Amino acid sequence: MESAGVRLKKLRLEKGIPLEEVHKKTRIHLDILKAIEEDSFLNLNPIYIKGFLKIYCKFLGVDPRDYISDYRETQGMRPVYQRKESTSLFKANLLKITPPNLIYIKKIVFVVVLILISSIGLFNLGKNISSKSRPVSKKAGLADQSVKLPQTPIPTAIRLLIRAKEDCWIQLKTDGKVVFQSVLKKGRFENWEAESKIELSLGNAGVVDLEVNGKLISNLGRRGQVLKNILITKEGISIGR
Repeated sequence: MESAGVRLKKLRLEKGIPLEEVHKKTRIHLDILKAIEEDSFLNLNPIYIKGFLKIYCKFLGVDPRDYISDYRETQGMRPVYQRKESTSLFKANLLKITPPNLIYIKKIVFVVVLILISSIGLFNLGKNISSKSRPVSKKAGLADQSVKLPQTPIPTAIRLLIRAKEDCWIQLKTDGKVVFQSVLKKGRFENWEAESKIELSLGNAGVVDLEVNGKLISNLGRRGQVLKNILITKEGISIGR
C-alpha cells in the first residue's frame, strides 16, 4: 500500500498544483513539504508531522484521517526508544561514580563557578570606568540621544490576507490593477501584496477577517452588508462612503 506522502503527491500532481503554490498558501516550508511527499521524516516529533499533514490535507480538500493514520505507522516512535537507551546508559555510568569522586567533582565545579563570577564582575567594573571617563560634549550627547530614540518602522510593502468564515464575493485591486474578482469560499484564504495601496470591495463584510502586515482586523461590517471603497495603505485602512 502506498504511503501517505506518495498519495498526497499524486493528488497534488493530478490537480496540477506546483509545490511552491502549496508553500505560499499553507505557509509550510518547502523542505517540510518535500519531506512529507518523500516520507523522509525520521527525527521530527510525530505531533508536528500530524499538524503539517492536517494543513496539507485541508489544502488539497481531503479528509486528514485517511492519511494521518498511515503516517503514524510508517514513522513509528524511534526517537523515544533512542532517548530511553541513552537515559539508561547515563544512569549506569552514574552508578560507577564513587563518593570520593563526587566530592572532587563538586570542588572543581565550585572553582569554575567562582572564576566565572569574578570575570563577570571585573568586566562590568571596567565597562563602567570606561563609560565614565569618556568625554562627551553637549552637542554630541544630543546627537546620541536622537539616534537612540525608538522609531516605528515604515513597512516597505502592504501585505493583505483575507479569511472567509462564509462565502463572500470580493473585488480587489493592488496598485490600481484588478487581481481578484470572485467568491472566496467558506474556510478558504487568499493573500496579496502591493507597493502603495490595496482597494477592496466586499459583498458580505461580516464574514471575513483581514490581516494587514500581520495585524488582525475583524468586524468590518455586518453579515450581508456590502462595503465598497475600502482603501488600505501603509498608513492604515479607511472605508469610503
